[in-house]
Amino acid sequence: MHLSPAHDAHPRTPGEEQFALAAELLALLGDRTRLTLLHALTAGESDVTTLTEACDAARPAVSQHLARLRLAGLVTTRKEGRRVIYALSDGHLRRLVDEALNVADHRLNDRPPHD
Repeated sequence: MHLSPAHDAHPRTPGEEQFALAAELLALLGDRTRLTLLHALTAGESDVTTLTEACDAARPAVSQHLARLRLAGLVTTRKEGRRVIYALSDGHLRRLVDEALNVADHRLNDRPPHD
């Protein structure tokens, strides 16, 4: 596996609180449905119906995952009539999702071919 240069490395040694919050964030990203939802939101705002189609999961499950992401502060919501529109809370999260998927791409491409 090839790692990018650490030009965007954290500028100082993180403390216990930073490690705890980062671990909590990564645990939330560790769920395939939530990661799929966050990836779908990197393209822009979306409602539950569109997000349900994007991750091919049951609507109640998608709603529960979105509620968890909202409570964690990873997504924001706004009302548009009766619809709730979801968006990523910030660009850092977009980059984190992109980097996680880039690492997955590299790992898949670096595997030896199957016999």
